[in-house]
Amino acid sequence: MLFVNDRIQIEDTEFEFAFSRSSGPGGQNVNKVNSRATMSWKFSKSSALPADVRERFLQRYEKKLTRDGLFQISSQRYRDQGRNVADCLSKLRDIILSVSIPPVQRKATKPGAGARQRRLTDKKVTSQHKQNRRRPSMND
Repeated sequence: MLFVNDRIQIEDTEFEFAFSRSSGPGGQNVNKVNSRATMSWKFSKSSALPADVRERFLQRYEKKLTRDGLFQISSQRYRDQGRNVADCLSKLRDIILSVSIPPVQRKATKPGAGARQRRLTDKKVTSQHKQNRRRPSMND
């Protein structure tokens, strides 16, 4: 069972793991050992997530879901399957934790008096710089 927090626990039966050969350098070990772990989570059939977390998950990770409703994560960080499986579960835990906390709504505020004054003085300085670039007129 994957414990995300006190509200969210996901059963191990919802996960499927497939193993393949890792890519990249590594010598003979890479060529003969299936150490890369690819985890498929049946997100569409999962009832482990509360409704609000499920909606935020769909908003953020909808493009990573397959047509069948599977969410896939792979790991090839380590040289053995067990640690790569644990890394996949850790990645999923971090993803779910990131969407489990609702975003804080921004409160609309107005700029302060000092900020307005600085903006106006900056505009006057810029205007003066541009005025100084012009040719002097005949009347001056």
